[in-house]
Amino acid sequence: MSDKERWQENYRALRERQNPFVTVSSVPVAPLYTPEHSAGTDYERDLGYPGSYPYTRGIHANMYRGRLWTMRQFAGFGSAQESNERYKFLLSQGQTGLSVAFDMPTIMGYDSDHPRAYGEVGRVGVAIDSLQDMERLFQDIALDRVSTSMTINAPAAILWAMYIVAAEKKGIPSYKLTGTIQNDILKEYIAQKSWIFPPEPSLRLITDIFKYAKEHVPKWNTVSISGYHIREAGATALQELAFTLADGFAYVEAGIKAGLDVDDFVPRLSFFFNAHMDVFEEIAKYRAARRIWARHMKEKYGAKKSESLLLRFHTQTAGCSLTAQQPENNIVRTAYEALAAVLGGTQSLHTNSMDEVLALPTEKAVQIALRTQQILAYESGVANTIDPLAGSYFVESLTDQMERGAEDYFRRIEEMGGVLAAIGQNFFQQEIADAAFRYQREIEKHERIIVGVNEFTKEEKLGIDLLKIGPETEKAQVGRVQELKRIRDNARVRSALADLEGAAKGSDNLIPKIMTAVRAYATEGEIIGVLKTVFGEYREQAVY
Repeated sequence: MSDKERWQENYRALRERQNPFVTVSSVPVAPLYTPEHSAGTDYERDLGYPGSYPYTRGIHANMYRGRLWTMRQFAGFGSAQESNERYKFLLSQGQTGLSVAFDMPTIMGYDSDHPRAYGEVGRVGVAIDSLQDMERLFQDIALDRVSTSMTINAPAAILWAMYIVAAEKKGIPSYKLTGTIQNDILKEYIAQKSWIFPPEPSLRLITDIFKYAKEHVPKWNTVSISGYHIREAGATALQELAFTLADGFAYVEAGIKAGLDVDDFVPRLSFFFNAHMDVFEEIAKYRAARRIWARHMKEKYGAKKSESLLLRFHTQTAGCSLTAQQPENNIVRTAYEALAAVLGGTQSLHTNSMDEVLALPTEKAVQIALRTQQILAYESGVANTIDPLAGSYFVESLTDQMERGAEDYFRRIEEMGGVLAAIGQNFFQQEIADAAFRYQREIEKHERIIVGVNEFTKEEKLGIDLLKIGPETEKAQVGRVQELKRIRDNARVRSALADLEGAAKGSDNLIPKIMTAVRAYATEGEIIGVLKTVFGEYREQAVY
């Protein structure tokens, strides 16, 4: 009897726990992984070395031994002034980059004084109506010395223009600016649903940004291709990986179709992934993502620059894993998710606050979330060596499994006619809905344990303070935007908006026209309104 057979016999003779042995995504996990689970892996071909093709082990040769990941806490609430104070607090506490959360009216392209904005101004992020607000948001912050990420999609071109002009008014040229606009409209149609225009004109705005950034803002990441919201909508880890990369390939193809060389814009594409609770599954997802992107960019799209092959990504811990019950438990969840992101080689990280399932985070909760990253970086030892789980039979097997599954999804999407066609056929939406239903059913049937929710429960009063945004915030913001519309040079605004409308009807790059309107203090809602008259609005086909 071989050692393997003896172990199998001994294992069968012992009792297993009753719960299913599966990942968060319901992928079965074997009791033991051995060399035969990764027998087809070739080290040089499939893993290689950090900073070398296919980048499975990381995009930099020295990874965190050279520089730690950027600690970029997502923040924004109420007015620009209130958010500015939070940013200054975070920077004083050791945060190394800013990340802006916008309120729903801003995300949907409405000014704060629009009837549809009523009750939502400043609630889930900061209200930005015009250049005036953007100037207040970054008052006394050196934009040439801090990297800023902005989570904005359908109106991304407008908010980006406001940021560039705000820096310009501080005397900072655009070529010195570093940061990211999310600008990922495809995932809006797939998961988050915060769209304005139909797909084709939305992609035009994105490729216009590619072209403008190449010439004027070369250090800026023009799209953060986002799997985060796909995962938050209920997708599995594999679906998050596959759908995100499929969107990325669609942006590459849109840029090429717009006349750009792949190496002129792809190096400024970045990614945004979720860090969920299954540590090993998440690590495998990130490693597979780097390898898949590098191989496709080199072999399918003919990229020559090594920068075009690098999948650079930001990570945020999973908001959907947080629980309203026993919210202090969320500190622990976030710590494990952050560990997975770092072991997977992220370039920047946001750690969720324990109270985010209940409200916008308090200053104390944000500080704990930031300290979680700092303890991970400086006390845990995980940043001392590169890709420490490489060679693990389990992790390598999961990484290969992720890659195979993603390639299968790519084939299916291609057979449907590509990403836009698959969106039109509700393919992504149905896949995510089915996965979310399976996960919820597992919780309700107690096949999946969520501590404090369906096991280890306890009746208790909420023991933490919550941040509340009062109605006075909205009233003050409405007053500011209305006063701006009264005192600005409205003839200049009308002229700028007319020029923008003419350009939208043609084929000129829209970014310079948007920036002219921004400089005249045209509001976001006014600029969006002009573009709607030309582009129309998107309507989703319902899925039943």
